[in-house]
Amino acid sequence: MARIRIAGGDITEFSGDAIVNAANNYLKLGAGVAGAIRKKGGPQVQEECDRIGPIRVGEAALTGAGSLPARYVIHAAVMGDAPASYETVRQATKSALELALSHHLTRIAFPLLGTGVGGLDKAKVAKIMLEEIKAAPDRLEVTLYGYTDDDVEIIRQAL
Repeated sequence: MARIRIAGGDITEFSGDAIVNAANNYLKLGAGVAGAIRKKGGPQVQEECDRIGPIRVGEAALTGAGSLPARYVIHAAVMGDAPASYETVRQATKSALELALSHHLTRIAFPLLGTGVGGLDKAKVAKIMLEEIKAAPDRLEVTLYGYTDDDVEIIRQAL
């Protein structure tokens, strides 16, 4: 089982191997976490996304992190051609974990996928994501970020 940590605040401050972006399948960095990545990471992150995208909803793609403290960004597509759903959250979480493992990335951070623009229930999303994270190999150290104190408490309750 992957080691799981909970953190609060701005995921773009995470200084591990990778942060996960709650992405659309076109890999356009819009609002929420993606907007913060675009703003703090610089234009090179979007430029790399433009070379890779689009991908399918439920898939994940890897780019550099620009000027973010993390080394990479894993773009987990929870919506786009299809709306965000609990199944796309599950698929995108699993895809992001598999992508991290295939690139030997062990310290990664996730936001609650699909709960911003996607509008999904945070408690249900936390439960689904934790199921997938717990199933990951123990060499992974996953930090699940809640943006607000309430989000952190929702994650804590789900854990």
